[in-house]
Amino acid sequence: MYNLKKVIKNTASIKLLYVEDNEEARVATLAVLAEFFTDIVVAVDGEDGFEKFNKNKIDLIITDINMPNLNGLDMTELIRKTDKDIPILLLSAYSEIEYFRRSIHLGVDGYLLKPIDLTQFLELLTKVVEKIRLKKELKENLNFLEQYKAIANQKTLISKTDLEGIITYANDLFCSVSQYSRTELIGQNQNIIRHPDSPASIFEEMWHTIKVDKKTWEGVVRNRTKDGSSYYVDTIIQPILDLDGNILEYIAMRHDITMVMNSKRQFLDYIKTAKQAFVVQIKIESFDNLQRYYGYEFSSIIESKLSAILEDNMYEKLHFESFFTLDNGNFSFVKECPGSDEIQNTIDGLKEFQKFINTLHIEINAIHYDVAILICVSYANNVYENVKYGMKQLVRNKQNFLVTNDIAQEVHRVADHNLKILTKVKEAIENSKIISFFQEIVDRDGVLCKYESLVRLVENDGSVMAPYFFLDIAKQGKYYTQITSNVLENSFNALNSLTCDVSINLSAIDMEDKHIREKIYKLLEDSGEKAQRITFELLEDEDMKDFEVIKTFIIKVKSYGVKIAIDDFGAGYSNYERLLDFQPDIIKIDGSLVKNIESSNFSVSIVKSIILFAREQKLTVIAEYVENEKIFHILKELGVDYFQGYYFGKPTSLE
Repeated sequence: MYNLKKVIKNTASIKLLYVEDNEEARVATLAVLAEFFTDIVVAVDGEDGFEKFNKNKIDLIITDINMPNLNGLDMTELIRKTDKDIPILLLSAYSEIEYFRRSIHLGVDGYLLKPIDLTQFLELLTKVVEKIRLKKELKENLNFLEQYKAIANQKTLISKTDLEGIITYANDLFCSVSQYSRTELIGQNQNIIRHPDSPASIFEEMWHTIKVDKKTWEGVVRNRTKDGSSYYVDTIIQPILDLDGNILEYIAMRHDITMVMNSKRQFLDYIKTAKQAFVVQIKIESFDNLQRYYGYEFSSIIESKLSAILEDNMYEKLHFESFFTLDNGNFSFVKECPGSDEIQNTIDGLKEFQKFINTLHIEINAIHYDVAILICVSYANNVYENVKYGMKQLVRNKQNFLVTNDIAQEVHRVADHNLKILTKVKEAIENSKIISFFQEIVDRDGVLCKYESLVRLVENDGSVMAPYFFLDIAKQGKYYTQITSNVLENSFNALNSLTCDVSINLSAIDMEDKHIREKIYKLLEDSGEKAQRITFELLEDEDMKDFEVIKTFIIKVKSYGVKIAIDDFGAGYSNYERLLDFQPDIIKIDGSLVKNIESSNFSVSIVKSIILFAREQKLTVIAEYVENEKIFHILKELGVDYFQGYYFGKPTSLE
């Protein structure tokens, strides 16, 4: 049973050519056709029908066979010469076998006998409508495909290869970028554009993906043009399969990303593929300050102008092969490493070149900027890491030229050592091997008054590691606050077994950590009056980020009766103004002043000034690193209140 509404809906947009010479039959048949078609072109014979077919955009033809001038079959034959696919239904009162044979030969889509049988008509009409729909869909898809192809050809490098990788098609853009003509490409292996320095592993992975797995491969590939220069393409390669899953060919679409390719990536590619690279890293001196004080736009102009100057002047003089503008005021020249006799000549030439550049002035909007550059050179293994770490060393040591071939090795050695220490810290925390040793602090008569809690790490073999060897390394990981947490617990537990005061070291990192602060408040609350025997020794350092948080912390712990000491006063970042902000009760003189006090008048003067300041502010003074009796007496005469050092006892376990 046919759904008439659905059939009528599908035929509503179809333009019909109806050809019939008999007026009576034409009127009767049109009455039926009008129920299905809203756009009907009527012709009265074959000639009229052929003429109207050529003048109108017809989707379907229904025609009588026996007509004067040009019969339906002859008209169909003419139409088939220009349109082999248009659906045609023949309408006749006769069922002659010869008509059937010829209609089959002409590829008509159906044969209707007069008068029209509605069931037969609907059956044929349903099939014809589906054919028209598919034809329109295919035409639209082909139209879209042509438009997509036109767009893709403007921005995309497209090629096809056969199963052996032989190029069978290349679009214009592919030819333009590769510098090969289409004639030079067709019939050649795809390797014609492969850069010889590209890792073979990339292409092994690619062929396995598209040939074995029959999947799409994506990746960035370095290719080579006809003149030998490099270009980078973001590539997609798709195997084209038949219905049985067999590969027919491969199609590749590429986008040229050479201009947007990260310059650093190209720099690293050069180093990776060079037999032995000679690398020169150049940095604009104090570039970070330049950005900070004069802004990004000004510093970018300086960077751009200097880049042009470097490139124009370096190539000719020292025969470098490539120049790269990197980021943050960095540039690099590279070439294959010259012979040993030429290396020193190149280095001497670089020093002269540096002197020349450092005499230049760059003018921007009537402002003159004096250029200064730092240069780091490496030509052994790990050249990239050598110049990277070498440049940091130049900045740190305030130098301007360095040749280094082993700094990367040293950095790796230190990194390996640090990782081993971090592993030991992790294991110590997990196994409760972070302990506290305690060192005596005595008064002017040598009588024990308090202990300082000092962290130690017990290794697997039972040996004890001092904080000098692991604490700063732990600060770079997540374990530092866990160490502090253990020390706090150790120290407050010791408070229960001692009758004297206990000093605990706290860094800025500790005080700014919310969990550590809350742990301290809880321990103080639980300790009751014993909290008054706690002293927190504050380690003032450059890691301090939020001084207001620290001030609030100090005020709160002092409300429990806790005393505040400033450790290592007289060196580093300490200053008198910040000292008053901490509201301390005690200051501890830095050990570097104490150790030299026997022989250094400068140390004596500094210690005197600290003690004088402390007296005026009513602060207690402790001297640490008291190693012998003579130092003890000197400090005692200067007015120090308390003393700590090996002369009185080394740090040890309370047990």
